[in-house]
Amino acid sequence: MANAKLTERNLAERCEVDVKTVSRWLADEGRMPHPRHRWAAAEALGVDESVLWPEVIRNVVKTGPDREVLAVYPYRSACPKSVWRTLIANARSEITLAGYTNYFLWLEHPNLARVLKRKAEQDCRIRFLLGDPDSEVTRQREEAEAVPLTVSTRIRITLAELDPLREVAGIEARFGDEHIALSVFQFDDEMLVTPPPGQTGRP
Repeated sequence: MANAKLTERNLAERCEVDVKTVSRWLADEGRMPHPRHRWAAAEALGVDESVLWPEVIRNVVKTGPDREVLAVYPYRSACPKSVWRTLIANARSEITLAGYTNYFLWLEHPNLARVLKRKAEQDCRIRFLLGDPDSEVTRQREEAEAVPLTVSTRIRITLAELDPLREVAGIEARFGDEHIALSVFQFDDEMLVTPPPGQTGRP
């Protein structure tokens, strides 16, 4: 809380609970808040939920030196940007970015195009899989989302960002509507997986 510069009252407001509830969390490490309160607290404090309540992760996923799931987040934006930067920076042979629009990548990582170009020049294979902006699946998704910044617009922004990389060997982009159920981001032998908007999950 000190690092986030939050008082107990501040945290209570962010989590939409009484300040006494936060006091009880602090007094009893074994007390397990409701999931939505855990997620809100983790987001407010800028840390992984497992840092605050490690027992949550141990209860739902396999742990140990051979574990396959390293971290679980309630939604994609809860995954620290530093995780993405580290995975991209450390990838040596393959990066696959199979999000339906991949729009968020350009917002959160302004230097991404330059980084990917450098990676490709170092023989790292980089692949993008995007939804087709003119497909029926995209049109239906736009109707479901009903937001001003449409799905097709977000895809076209990604295509515009990729256009300067068109001639860079080792970087390719393809359309594919079949991956709409999950977004998969692979960095060598590590992976972030997210469900569609509106569902919680792990990137």
